[in-house]
Formats: sequence, structure tokens, C-alpha cells
Amino acid sequence: MRQITDTILMIRPVAFRMNEQTAVNNYYQKVMDNLLPDTVNAKAQQEFDAFVDKLRAVGVNVVVVDDTVDPDTPDSIFPNNWVSFHENGDVALYPMFAENRRLERREDILDLLEEKGFAIENIVDYTSAEEDNIFLEGTGSIVLDRQNQKAYCALSPRAEEELFIEFCEDFEYTPVIFEAFQTVNGERKHIYHTNVMMCVAETFAVICADCIDDKKERKMVLDNLKSDGKEVILLTEQQLNHFAGNMLQVRGNNNKSYLVMSASAYQVLTKDQIAKIEKHTEILSSSLDTIEACGGGSARCMMAEVFLTKE
Repeated sequence: MRQITDTILMIRPVAFRMNEQTAVNNYYQKVMDNLLPDTVNAKAQQEFDAFVDKLRAVGVNVVVVDDTVDPDTPDSIFPNNWVSFHENGDVALYPMFAENRRLERREDILDLLEEKGFAIENIVDYTSAEEDNIFLEGTGSIVLDRQNQKAYCALSPRAEEELFIEFCEDFEYTPVIFEAFQTVNGERKHIYHTNVMMCVAETFAVICADCIDDKKERKMVLDNLKSDGKEVILLTEQQLNHFAGNMLQVRGNNNKSYLVMSASAYQVLTKDQIAKIEKHTEILSSSLDTIEACGGGSARCMMAEVFLTKE
């Protein structure tokens, strides 16, 4: 199994803004009262386009799909929450916490990938769980170690344990389950997505272990990563506030790999952390300030990895 891919699906926004429905438990979102909605969207589009250009420049195959004005989907720029694409031809569709995010799921995007020659064998649809208010938001909720067939999940209002275990049974992953927290106004609150606090790459992992308050759980997660031969690079909670955990390793030209992150994430890394990462892979960063502030998500959230094989 490949851990990283050279093909990424990205959705270009048309009406990007702060989504009031997700702000209830995404504490990374910020209200930008001083900007008109059109200005926010225009800035997000500029950031998106520059990001895509940087990925393509190193040889990443980026499939860009334009969002539609109707229905209203302010968070469509984060497709990794509603869909994941797997090497065996399976596509998983996930139940989403925010009602307006459920409208992001589009069959025409799957049709487009098939038109581009990607083989979709089977659709595994978990979305009926929404009727029972049970959620699991794709590779936001689940961080996959595809090589070692392990799936990491920080439980939260958007990641329900039983459904996660069902996913692991369906896709033959060993579940690694824990809880992760951030401090919000002096209180410890669940981090909404696992991929905000950890990233599993081919030969290393970047993680904020301090978010895992339970010492046994923290040790269990770190032991899993180390036993699989990953060099563990630790982040601070302060660095997470700048989306340093929200990273994804991808493949470009000449089999070179890149750890992709936002400019704000890169700027808060220490020289030591950067040196550790660069022993394994190159770093590619791009400014995503507006997207991060309004959307509460960053570089990793914007990329849905395509592991499907070409026919």
C-alpha cells in the first residue's frame, strides 16, 4: 500500500465564508467582521489558486473542480471531510456534522474522476448515520497510516467511535482511538478533527502529543507510531493554533516527496523541527491566511488524496 499519492482533488470556492454551522465546535475559526463576503471569497480564491500553482509546479497532479453557487456550501474547499479514495477502487462517503456541509457531496465529482480514467469499483456510503446524529468526517476525523494499515482517530462530536470501528472493519485498518483537547478560554475542549493535531507521513509523523491529556492514551499513540518505524516530531499546542499539525505528504516529479503545509504553519516551526522534517522530505508551503481564519482548516483539509488506479 502506498502512503502518499501524486494525485489530489481540490474544490475551488465560489462563495467561501465563515460557516456559522461549523463554528460551534471548530475553535480555530475566527470572525472577520471587517471584510465583505465578496472580499473574503476573492482572497480565498487567490490563496487557492496560488496553492494549486505551487503543487503543480513540483509535479503534483491536482484535479480542480469548481464549486457551484447553489446549493450554498461555504466549506466546500475542504473535500477531504466528505470523501476518501482508496487503492482498491473503493470510495467512502462520510456523514457530516454541519447540515450545510452535507450538500458538498457531489456525484458529478466521482463521474469526473472516472472520465479521467480512475477506476471506481465500489462506493461505501456511511452517510445514513447523519439521521442518527452520528458523524465521521473523512480524513479529517481519521488519519490513515496506509502502509501499516492503522487508522488514528481522536474522538469528538464529529468522530463517533462505533462508526470509526465500522470503517476500520470495512477497510481493514487497525483502529487507534484516543481523545485530543485544546484549551479554549481556560477550558479543555475536544479538538474537532484528528488531522489538526497529527500527520502521518511515509517515514515520520508530526503530532502534538500534549493534546492527548490521558497519559496512557498518549503513550499508546506514540508507541504505535514508533513501533512502525516512524520518527516522531512533536508539536506544541501553540503551534497547532497556526495549523502546524494540518500537513500532508504528497509525491511530485521524479518520485520526490513534499510535506505540504500553510505559510503560517511553516513560520511557527522551530529550526530543529524543520531540520527533522527535511531529513525525510522537502517542505512546500503556501499562504492560506484567509482560508484558515474563516474556515478553521488549512492545507491538509483542502486536499482529498486520490489513490484510485488508472484504468
